[in-house]
Amino acid sequence: MKPRFADTSWSETAEVPLPRAEGCLEITFRRRGALTVLGHLYQQGCAKARFPKPEAGALTTAVTLNTSGGLTGGDRLATAVGWGEGAAATVASQAAERAYRAIGPLPARLETRLTVAAGARAEWLPQETIFFDDAALSRDLQVEMAGDARFLGLEQVVFGRTARGEVVRKGRFRDAWRIRRDGRLIYADVFALGGDIEARLGHAATGQGARASASLVYAGPDAEARLAELRNALDHFALWGASAYDGMIVARLLAPTGAALRRMVLAALAPLRDGRPVPRVWQI
Repeated sequence: MKPRFADTSWSETAEVPLPRAEGCLEITFRRRGALTVLGHLYQQGCAKARFPKPEAGALTTAVTLNTSGGLTGGDRLATAVGWGEGAAATVASQAAERAYRAIGPLPARLETRLTVAAGARAEWLPQETIFFDDAALSRDLQVEMAGDARFLGLEQVVFGRTARGEVVRKGRFRDAWRIRRDGRLIYADVFALGGDIEARLGHAATGQGARASASLVYAGPDAEARLAELRNALDHFALWGASAYDGMIVARLLAPTGAALRRMVLAALAPLRDGRPVPRVWQI
């Protein structure tokens, strides 16, 4: 599997092949009898993966890690994961990613390509990205899934660590999603934030003072039937929205701190994961 990545740092462009990133990770899962096992693994640079023994009731799990310790301007991490026919697996990250102050005009880039074959169940559940003052980060997530596949995807960002009094006065952040089912685009979303991020998040129409945000998407034949349970799980939280359409649930969560966001995310994941335990790395 040799992924093709699109250079979409701050604007939409046609897809072009890029050289291997400073960190490049490729994983495929395949079905072997009743089990899901590793089919292919390629690791290059600072991008690595580990495969812990699954907890009781959990899916086969891969844990990604960035051994460089964080990202700054011009850095690039590329990840491609494929779920073969009937495979069921979770991909999580070992810890929060960190986007540090950018030196120079180029943003750091996180590029993710996920392929989910017929009958497969895919979970993409990285932990949050911590965005430091004057950072520049572009995240690009693209998913190709079969019509009867199930996909649960999550991306999070925390603007500064409130426990340490950090404030993000300046920076550039871009988060893009594309999901296709049987080749048809079913979801496209681009969120971009720049300038004085602290001030922009304080506006009522943008963040109402929130410092942390998560986007959650569940796509599958049973999506609409799960919406009511998801809304019930989030009912006692303040800032969130969730809708279902075209075999898909889309939710956006806002919180004042990273810790508060994690509580919301865990509440939202529970009804979409049928009570399975979250990856062990989330519990550390």
